[in-house]
Amino acid sequence: MTGNEILRAYLVWLTVERGRRPATKEAYERDIRNFLDWLGIRADDISKVKAADIDRFISQLRISGLAESSVARVSASLRGFFSFALGEHYILNDPTANLKPLRRKRSLPKPISEADMAILLDSIDGDAPMDRRDSALLELLYGTGCRVSEAIGIRLGDLDFSESLIKVTGKGAKQRLVPMGKTLVGVIGRYLQSGARQTLLHEKTSDRLFLSARGSDLTRQGVDLIVRKRAMAAGLPSAHLSAHVFRHSCATHMLEHGADIRVVQELLGHASIATTQAYTALTDSSLRREYLEAHPRANG
Repeated sequence: MTGNEILRAYLVWLTVERGRRPATKEAYERDIRNFLDWLGIRADDISKVKAADIDRFISQLRISGLAESSVARVSASLRGFFSFALGEHYILNDPTANLKPLRRKRSLPKPISEADMAILLDSIDGDAPMDRRDSALLELLYGTGCRVSEAIGIRLGDLDFSESLIKVTGKGAKQRLVPMGKTLVGVIGRYLQSGARQTLLHEKTSDRLFLSARGSDLTRQGVDLIVRKRAMAAGLPSAHLSAHVFRHSCATHMLEHGADIRVVQELLGHASIATTQAYTALTDSSLRREYLEAHPRANG
């Protein structure tokens, strides 16, 4: 089999056996195809790929200025691909066998302040279908801490208004129940009951909660555009604002208000609590301030 044929088999395996989401598969495929294209004619027979080829490719990525986190992802993509090829007996030797996993530098999230978040959410007060949708969308991102991919994947049947819960499908197709606060229940209810969603749907058919202006399913890029547009309209800096910042803000604000870290872990759908602990660094300043104010011997 050629390298491209093995890649297709690998992508099917990722779907069937590992339950990887489309966005994850697209990233793996892009990384591996870039490597095969870089190899040129040698991609016809990946059994000829040597460890030196992998090393040169990784070095080339660094020379080109690619971020170290992206280099680490490419390295992981190649290791997974060649490990699969070896396991399926398409090759006899794995050229990535001695390639050490590269640690991705985890940058601290930069949340929106509570005051700015309130300004942004309260600024969407129109009655037009797009206003109703955007209000529900941004309230959901902040109110639940959902990943943007999870938010756009929510279907009408995932909403349980009687129990104020949303069924969210996360990474690896794992599902979890996320609570809805009164504010979120209210804005989603107004979005649906006002007919705003039905207006956006036009004559198309979809059971997705959030739709584009043309009635199609909302995309990740579409959500980021909505976030920036609404931030600009509210007079807030929008250059580096994205939907993912709402997730960071949800976690950080909850921890600052005393939420148990394991509760936040469950809410966000983190497999490891170590991932959630990255947010605790953001609360260090408030912890220090409260300590200095409260402890009788903190100031000598």
